[in-house]
Amino acid sequence: MHLLIIEDNRQLAGNLADYLESHGHAVDTALDGITGLHLAVTSDFDAIVLDLGLPGLDGTQVCRRLRAEGRNTPVLMLTARGELEQRVTGLDLGADDYLVKPVALKELEARIRAQVRRARGGLEHSRLQIGDLSLDERTMQVNRAGKPISLPKLDFQLLRLLMRESPAVVPRARLEREAWGEEPPETDALRTHIHTLRRAVDPPDLKPLIHTIHGVGYRLSSDDALSG
Repeated sequence: MHLLIIEDNRQLAGNLADYLESHGHAVDTALDGITGLHLAVTSDFDAIVLDLGLPGLDGTQVCRRLRAEGRNTPVLMLTARGELEQRVTGLDLGADDYLVKPVALKELEARIRAQVRRARGGLEHSRLQIGDLSLDERTMQVNRAGKPISLPKLDFQLLRLLMRESPAVVPRARLEREAWGEEPPETDALRTHIHTLRRAVDPPDLKPLIHTIHGVGYRLSSDDALSG
């Protein structure tokens, strides 16, 4: 999943991001409400973890403006124990769930998954399948033609996005954001990672699944009509 954490406590935001990333999720963070709202309305996230007590705009204001923009991204609010009234207000404004600090990380992830399942109509497709290529989002296991493939975390994230969007073309900028957030490397690192991914996923004896769309990005599909 692609998640956004809006939390002004830098240490807590870092701890949340580290835990979620270690469980296979892509995470962006914002340390104030204005930056968080900007990210929330300009990027696509599967869920947002939103602190109530934020500088710039507080959590209730962020939630209000997010819903006013027509964004239905699941929002899980983080609250202090004494913020009952604000918690109720946040839920009334469109937040989907809340957790009281200190946060149990395992419960946080479980609640995020529950809200994403609900947003997707009760189905969370943890197993992706394109042709003879399969990827399990929960276990991070990848197989091609029945053989396991071991991938570094970053390459796994790129493959997961390509499979989620298949057979659509994924622009280079979106792939770079998936891998490096809002600060992609200046070098052409994406091309290098795609090359490595191709070596793992598309051995010479199997039909290529990863296709380059010149000047646009990449697509993953068993139909090579648009390959290049």
